[in-house]
Amino acid sequence: MNFELLIPVSLFACIAYSIKAVVDARVRKQLVASNGDPSLVRSILEGDETSRRLASLRWGITLVALALGFGIVEARGWQDITPGVIAVLVGALGLGNLAFFAVSRRLR
Repeated sequence: MNFELLIPVSLFACIAYSIKAVVDARVRKQLVASNGDPSLVRSILEGDETSRRLASLRWGITLVALALGFGIVEARGWQDITPGVIAVLVGALGLGNLAFFAVSRRLR
């Protein structure tokens, strides 16, 4: 593995996530400090919490489906990257997203 490439990429991802977290917190602080209608502020914050929870569910289902796809590739003993291997992995991602869609429709 090329660790010389991994370190700058992970550093960039950490910096970008940190900036996003600070901006989100600042927006929430300004929203609460704006002395708007409390029910409106509450509904916006609850919607934000629901969207974060659904995002975690989406990543979880998608990553489990991708892990199953990698398990299929390993079980079949495929060692080379071929269009069939890519199709199995992309299909697993697609099935994971479809499973999330079905679960999220039931939760609402």
